[in-house]
Amino acid sequence: MTFLYLNSDRMGDGDPVLGKKLMNIFLQTLLDNGEKIDVIGCVNSAINLTTEGSDVISILKEFEKNGVRIATCGTCLDFHHIREKLIVGEVGTMKSAVEMMVKAYKIIRPN
Repeated sequence: MTFLYLNSDRMGDGDPVLGKKLMNIFLQTLLDNGEKIDVIGCVNSAINLTTEGSDVISILKEFEKNGVRIATCGTCLDFHHIREKLIVGEVGTMKSAVEMMVKAYKIIRPN
């Protein structure tokens, strides 16, 4: 299993606008390359990728159409009071995230 672990809504530690653009390009390139992804897990600020206002919803919906499971941290959604704003994927748990990481033969984590 290949697990794409996203813990931020942007790539890198520099300018936040650039970081969001880079994340968008990263996800689109990963989709276009046909890389086999089984699960996308979103935690911390990466929950902004799967909720209202995200610039990458259409990309994530394409992943989902291709059979990719997308799980967004329920604890994170609740902490920010945005569980009802989830647009793509399902609400996940830390238990399932850990299980997927342990089972995965490949974990992709952009920084």
